[in-house]
Amino acid sequence: MRLLTTTAILGLLAAKAMAAPPQIVTDIPVTGSLAQQVLGDLGEVRVLIGDGADPHHFQLKPSDAAALQSAGLLVWIGPEMTPWLERAADNLGDGSSLSLLTVPGTHLQEFGAEGDDHAEHAHDDHDHEHEHEHEHEHDEEHGHDHNDGHGHSHDGTDPHAWLDPHNAQTWLTAIARELATQDPENAETYAANAEASVKQIGELEAQLNAQLEPVKDRPFAVFHDAYGYFTAHFGLLPGIAVSLGDASAPSAARLSEISAQIADSGAECAFPEYGHKQALIQSAIEGSDARIGAELDPAGRGIEAGAGLYAEMLQNMGDALAECLSGKG
Repeated sequence: MRLLTTTAILGLLAAKAMAAPPQIVTDIPVTGSLAQQVLGDLGEVRVLIGDGADPHHFQLKPSDAAALQSAGLLVWIGPEMTPWLERAADNLGDGSSLSLLTVPGTHLQEFGAEGDDHAEHAHDDHDHEHEHEHEHEHDEEHGHDHNDGHGHSHDGTDPHAWLDPHNAQTWLTAIARELATQDPENAETYAANAEASVKQIGELEAQLNAQLEPVKDRPFAVFHDAYGYFTAHFGLLPGIAVSLGDASAPSAARLSEISAQIADSGAECAFPEYGHKQALIQSAIEGSDARIGAELDPAGRGIEAGAGLYAEMLQNMGDALAECLSGKG
C-alpha cells in the first residue's frame, strides 16, 4: 500500500480546513435561530443583538465590526429593521449579505395591515412553495422620537415578517442555498437541515392553528404594532397597538385614543412585551375590562439563543394568547 508523503498529508489537511463552513453573523436572535438550524452542528452562528440589547440604538463594538469583516455571510432582516447595519452590510469584505425581506417568496405587508387585502409580495417570481411574514423592539427607558433615524419607520413595510411561519420556511431554504453556494461540500447537509426545519415549523403551525381557533374572534391589545403578520396568518383579530411600529412612547393624545378604542372593542386581554415596562399597558386598559396577559417576546430576546429559539418564541406567543383569551389566564 502506498504511504502518503508528509506534503500530501499536509495538503489533505489544508483542503479539509478550506472546506469549513463560512462564519455566519446575524442581526437579531430569531434570525440567528433560523441560520443555526440550517448550519446545524457544523458551526456556531454569531448574533449581534442579544438579550437586553436594543435593535434601534445598538452600536457596533469593535469586536462586532471585526466579526462582520471576517464573516462569510451576514443574514439579516434588512434596513427596514436595523438601518444602522446597512452600511456594514455593504462593506463586508469578502463576505456576502442575505437580506431576508428581499428573498423571493417572502410575504410582506404594511404596518396596520389586517390581512391579505393590504399585503404585497417582495417578488413576482415565487420559486418556493411556502410564502407569507417578521420582529424587533426597544426598551422603554431608551425611548425616542420615531423620526430620529435610529429605529425603523411605522409607515410602509412592516419588518416583523418572521412572525409568519411561512416566511421562516422560505428563509430557511434561502439560507441553505446561500451556504451551499459558498460551501458546496456541505450543500446536502444544509439542504437536509433546512428541509427538516421547514417540516417542524409546519407541524408547529398546525398545532398553533388548532390552539388559536377558539379565540380567533376575541379582541385584545398589544404593546406595539409588531404582530400583524402573526394575527393575519393565524386568522386572529388585529391586536390594538398602544405604541406604533417603532415602539416609541405614545403621545398623551394617542394613549387616550387607544384607551378608548380598547374599552369600546371589549378587549379581553392586553399583553405586555419583553424589555418594556407594564405601566404603559396598564395605563392603556384603565376603564376597560381587559386583563393583563403573559408577556410576549416577538424577537426572542429573552429566550436562550440557539436553533430552538424560533419555535419556542412562536409557541410561547400562541400559549400566551390562547390562555388569556380563553379566560384561563
